[in-house]
Amino acid sequence: MDTLKNKNFPNISLPNQDGNLLNLHRLDTFRMVLYFYPMTGRPDRPLPDNWNNIPGAKGCTIQTCSFRDNYDEIISLNAVPIGISSQSVDYNKEMTSRLKVPYDVLSDEKLELSNELNIPTFVADSKIFIRRITLIVEKKIIKKVFYPINDISKHIEEGLIWLKEN
Repeated sequence: MDTLKNKNFPNISLPNQDGNLLNLHRLDTFRMVLYFYPMTGRPDRPLPDNWNNIPGAKGCTIQTCSFRDNYDEIISLNAVPIGISSQSVDYNKEMTSRLKVPYDVLSDEKLELSNELNIPTFVADSKIFIRRITLIVEKKIIKKVFYPINDISKHIEEGLIWLKEN
């Protein structure tokens, strides 16, 4: 996935948890920390079969909460976190409301962005899920790629260190 580093970010907009399109092809002064993840579970629905045995599948709620819990520090480092999964807008709305997520979580349900960037995926219960990867984008250029992400608990720290040093 290092081939993504220094590439131009595609001109794509995706719907956030409220259904509003967010343009990701930006020249803003802040950096975007785009963390792609497979799926956050819901208390009222079962996980896909064998979910916890799929490498890299479990831990998405923990990851989202770590970005939420470090939101102020990320903002102070001139960056904004944005979650991206193949889940629907409604699914993301429920999750961001329940977990009190203060930033946008986007739906790449049609895998438009994931396919454009060749983000790795996997299949569970006949549905395609995005593998966990984080991109830091500045002025339309991918500056940093975190992949694979093996330790979710350490990932936020790695991201914060990179933002502080760059």
